[in-house]
Amino acid sequence: MVMSEAARARRSPVAVRERSRNPVRIVLAAVLALLFAFPIVWTTVGGFKSAAEANAWPPKWWPAHWTVANFAKLDSSGTSLGTYVLNSLAVTLMTVVITTAVAVPAGYAFARYRFRGKKALFGLTVGMLLVPYPALLVSLFTVMIWLGLTNSLLGLALVYATFQMPFAVYMMRNSFESVPEEIGDAAEIDGCSKLSALPRVMLPLVRPGVVTVALFAFLAGWNEFLAALVLLNDNSSFTLPVALVNAQNGPLNTIDWGALQAGITVTMLPCVVLFMLLQRYYVSGLMAGTGK
Repeated sequence: MVMSEAARARRSPVAVRERSRNPVRIVLAAVLALLFAFPIVWTTVGGFKSAAEANAWPPKWWPAHWTVANFAKLDSSGTSLGTYVLNSLAVTLMTVVITTAVAVPAGYAFARYRFRGKKALFGLTVGMLLVPYPALLVSLFTVMIWLGLTNSLLGLALVYATFQMPFAVYMMRNSFESVPEEIGDAAEIDGCSKLSALPRVMLPLVRPGVVTVALFAFLAGWNEFLAALVLLNDNSSFTLPVALVNAQNGPLNTIDWGALQAGITVTMLPCVVLFMLLQRYYVSGLMAGTGK
């Protein structure tokens, strides 16, 4: 009994807060935060350096004169920067909508319904995570030609959603399984069917899982390069990662580090902001189902 009381005392919120205020932990957390933040800060500051400072060696740690000339280069290389951003945004939003619209009912079916071949089908779905997607690009390109969706933002979004689907279904199945079965039974007693209980009862309870799936789909659609390079061949339909490859070229085929860092800054800004806004849902969504 004494040991159990001591264990409960160690796990109390007060004890946890006191341990988190340990100076060693604070210093270690600060060092790790600086290490992770340094590349982001370095890239952002580099986007505002002049061309000479950005390409100088040894590197200039801080710009002598802040300039937006590198961002202007992005806007003047071929199509405007706004077009590339809008293309990436359109592809990403379509990827998020398609992925969540398919993964949520699929995960619910794997978690709550019983049907023949359920385990085999789920194992096949999860097993697709082991296949590197570049190995499928040639086949997918052939399918896109047959469907007439090459050089199409919709076709690219369908490809991205296909790549994201195994992980999304796995996440949603775990999220639905973390909800006690008694809640679903109570909903059925109150008059809901298994299907109608999904939007009315179950979906609000697995919101962190849905947000996690949507966030992963957003990051994949926004940052992916290889599939966009293969499937798109018109400069006006390029997404932002593909456009950055064209914008980074300097004189004599050198790399224009200033323009490249400015493009990376534009690319990573939405991801950082979105993650900061949704991080609490992200963490709880990843933890869904781990207690079972």
